Amino acid sequence: MKHYQKEINKRRTFGIISHPDAGKTTLTEKLLLFGGAIQEAGAVKSNKIKKGATSDFMEIERQRGISVATSVLAFEYKDIKINILDTPGHKDFAEDTFRTLTAVDSVIVVIDVAKGVEEQTEKLVEVCRMRNIPMIVFINKLDREGKDAFELLDEIEQKLNLTVTPLSFPIGMGYDFKGIYNIWEKNVNLFTGDPRKDIEETVEISDLKSKELDELIGNEAADTLRGELELAQGVYPEFDREAYLGGRLQPVFFGSALNNFGVRELLDCFIKIAPPPRPKESDTRVVKPDEKDFTGFVFKIHANMDPKHRDRLAFVKIVSGKFERNKNYLHVRNNKNMKFSSPNAFFAEKKEIVDVSYPGDIVGLHDTGNFKIGDTLTQGETLMYKGIPSFSPEHFRYINNADPMKSKQLEKGIDQLMDEGVAQLFTLEMNGRKIIGTVGALQFEVIQYRLEHEYGAKCTYENLNVHKATWVEPEDEKSEEFKDFKRVKSKYLAKDKSGQLVFLADSQFSLQMTQQKYPSIKFHFTSEF
Repeated sequence: MKHYQKEINKRRTFGIISHPDAGKTTLTEKLLLFGGAIQEAGAVKSNKIKKGATSDFMEIERQRGISVATSVLAFEYKDIKINILDTPGHKDFAEDTFRTLTAVDSVIVVIDVAKGVEEQTEKLVEVCRMRNIPMIVFINKLDREGKDAFELLDEIEQKLNLTVTPLSFPIGMGYDFKGIYNIWEKNVNLFTGDPRKDIEETVEISDLKSKELDELIGNEAADTLRGELELAQGVYPEFDREAYLGGRLQPVFFGSALNNFGVRELLDCFIKIAPPPRPKESDTRVVKPDEKDFTGFVFKIHANMDPKHRDRLAFVKIVSGKFERNKNYLHVRNNKNMKFSSPNAFFAEKKEIVDVSYPGDIVGLHDTGNFKIGDTLTQGETLMYKGIPSFSPEHFRYINNADPMKSKQLEKGIDQLMDEGVAQLFTLEMNGRKIIGTVGALQFEVIQYRLEHEYGAKCTYENLNVHKATWVEPEDEKSEEFKDFKRVKSKYLAKDKSGQLVFLADSQFSLQMTQQKYPSIKFHFTSEF
């Protein structure tokens, strides 16, 4: 048991969230660099490095320079096993990010020094606040001109509704950026602009009044820094780990991920303060990580990880107990036992088979179509983890087959991509036409691209005027009111993938009128009710 407890305490599972282009994927790459996991980190947009970012392995991501799928990366650093979930920043893929946030124990929020807090960050931080997920803020791109440090800290407090405390502080910014004073470790890291050097060299300065500081950065910068630090210590609360773990206090670090600067400070502090795997609520009780029976849930499904083999991987976050290879586990929703001969651990597109995984780890299970997002696996206990809903889509189109010879491939492709949670499929009751609903418009492009390149099926879209899809829950299925609703609204009714009845309202007004006319019927905006 002692060994088991040690394994749990060694693990840190976190997600990186931000607005597109704030430098999230670059930061992920640099963190891997410290874990010795990669030798040279690629930037998403730089053409000089032909390597491309390790965590963006879908073709469409390389073309656009954005991340569209959450990727899972693991590495060890100073005896701590770190699992990173790199999430898409683009708002059209927010749903994937929301689901990923159910599988992390803490979060790093990346903010661009020039743009400050952007709308996408606000939404994601709100989700973290609702769930009390501990957050660390990393202010990125300090080597460019940007907002003043205090201005940024104020903006984070006001817009994101957080209580911050800086654990490092910039010396200058943009062209006169000299380095970082690390409040947490009391040392100075000077910025040379040479990424290889910047990692190692820090100068310990325990007394800010010492002449050494003047010699290092010049009198003017040293005086400014002393003044700013005094102000910061007067204005912001002292770091308190309990408050951070409870989601009431957010430490802030400054740096430049592209230049590998300030990343080590962030990582060293992170492994000391970030929480090990946390308990999770299920529909029957709260499950603690140190219980001996295995439980876990699927938070993401990815089809065609390897285009040569039509494989689907279900990503499972382990909540409690040990997950062992070739052992029987209960698939709670289907009520059947399953065993897995080749569970995978990840390093972007590299996978390796693992024999034992512990709470906090993410394993990939090969799936032939048994899993849906939100499914729970246990050692026999019937419990379901909650909090992974499907959201009501906002964009709708008919999907048509462009090549009649390939209708089987198209059907299979749509089927698998919907299981993955890329979008939702609705089938009209009246004529069986298929409608795809997505949270963001960019997803239609991704679906079309992946159908063609991964399944060899071409599709076309047709516009459809739908305002919102809502899940229908009648009080009594045999009632006259429900029968009348089905008759009057027959051309707006569809079934979702799991056979639930869905009402497609063509405007906000018609939705309100329908709700008033049929008071005994409930209309839900998420599928989890």
